[in-house]
Amino acid sequence: MLLGMLGFDRGIADVAVAAVRRGDRVVVACGVEEAVAQACGVRPSASWQPLLDAAVCDAVLVGADGWDANRAAAVRMLVQAGRPLVLGQPLELSMLWAYELDMIRRDTGSRLVPCLPDRLHPFVARLRAAIIDSLAGVGGMGTVESLHLERRMPDRSQARVLAAFSRDADLVRAIVGDPARLSTLGGSGDSAWATLAVGLTGPSQLPVRWQVAPGVTPGLTIRLQGPTAAIVVEVPDEAGTPWTWTEGDRHDADRFDRGAAMLGVLDATNHPDAATWNDAARAIELAETVPRSLAKGRAVDLHREEFSEIGTFKGTMASLGCGLIMLALVVVVAATLVAGIAREFGWKGAGSVADAWPMLVLVVLGAFLALQLLPLLVRGGRESGDPAGPPPDPTPPT
Repeated sequence: MLLGMLGFDRGIADVAVAAVRRGDRVVVACGVEEAVAQACGVRPSASWQPLLDAAVCDAVLVGADGWDANRAAAVRMLVQAGRPLVLGQPLELSMLWAYELDMIRRDTGSRLVPCLPDRLHPFVARLRAAIIDSLAGVGGMGTVESLHLERRMPDRSQARVLAAFSRDADLVRAIVGDPARLSTLGGSGDSAWATLAVGLTGPSQLPVRWQVAPGVTPGLTIRLQGPTAAIVVEVPDEAGTPWTWTEGDRHDADRFDRGAAMLGVLDATNHPDAATWNDAARAIELAETVPRSLAKGRAVDLHREEFSEIGTFKGTMASLGCGLIMLALVVVVAATLVAGIAREFGWKGAGSVADAWPMLVLVVLGAFLALQLLPLLVRGGRESGDPAGPPPDPTPPT
């Protein structure tokens, strides 16, 4: 496989190393340091334009380090060109940006593979199975009481903490499902991020707590707590270090190559356990909610939005409908007042205009109702012109 690189980060580094190890080639490296490009066996390129050509490379690896508006515009053009992309997570903590990419992806059929390999580790499936067995009254743990995640970080700045939470939030979604409520606990100002705690509750009603902790060696500790026993999973950040599973006297270790796992997702047409772009967008949305919850000092209810053109249309029409109703009330009051004054002073022209308000309101509301038929016309045109269209994302596991 021929790969291109646009930017660099730790996750993309794992993918690039695994690709070179198995015999793939990196042919274009743009926006990376010279040492990184040389390690991949290629000279750094000043232009990312060759990445648009499918004859140059089969897929593009996009990293988050050095992210700026120019890189965002380049990614947008790559998606418009229908190129397959492996995207470091998170590139940008903006739900609007993620939604924009999703809209373009649906039109062009571009394949977006978020670099979220941790959910593919066998221990994650075992945790999910343990929770399901507990809720069904099966297994030796009893009824699971809580899920606790402790993220150890040497740099606990706001940007680093939110980026780590967005990746771990996808892991939470893979284990217990999509959360319905998010709450935060922390100090004030910049010190809040060094001790941030985030609470999540989902469809299983299992309380989930994500906590930032200091640590020279970065990593994640997952603790599934029952009334009489607990399962502890250690997730190291360092490549090559095995994950460990501790359950009573049982202690298992399993090495996990994140880069090879992501290459397997890229090779597969449809990987059932891999994160989709909708999963990545949802994780970005959760991370974007944390500052709002922290500033308000209260829990935030999360709503599952429909990331599609029809969802945007429905939201716009709902807002416009409320605005038209309020405007109609103002017109009624103003027109009645103007008509009364016009009759009092004998202003026939002004009175005629004021008396015509029912027809004006009827025309505006009629046009608004006619707009509701627009999705049916657009959908019918697309179905007749392009019966296949881009394939929908598979439903993420819960």
